[in-house]
Amino acid sequence: MKVTLDTNVLIAAFIAKGTCHDLFEDVARHHELVISDYILAEFMEKMVAKLGFTQKEAREAKALIRERARRVRPAELENPSDIDEDDLPILGTAVSGQVDCLVTGDKELLALGGVSGIRIIKPGDFWKLEDAAT
Repeated sequence: MKVTLDTNVLIAAFIAKGTCHDLFEDVARHHELVISDYILAEFMEKMVAKLGFTQKEAREAKALIRERARRVRPAELENPSDIDEDDLPILGTAVSGQVDCLVTGDKELLALGGVSGIRIIKPGDFWKLEDAAT
């Protein structure tokens, strides 16, 4: 499967062991992770500014994501339902990468249910989708 993990899922994967960490590892090993420079930049900014990681620590985490992912340029999308403008590049990344699912904890995105035939799911629901695909 091709999968986009939103910025907050990636951050959670790096700050604590748990669902998002396990999800990142599973996707990186067994699927195709699709990201964009937008997601990487947002990841860096939040890791340093909001969570207090050093630039070096954030760069190392970013490098790990980059080596395990395919980068795409986000498709430009019309705002499907007046969602936060900052979420459009996340959706655009999923659309451009033609992924099977976008994994997020963002309630606005989850409320969409999907975009352009791409499922939008919570981190904990990924394994159900993975099991159904095999």
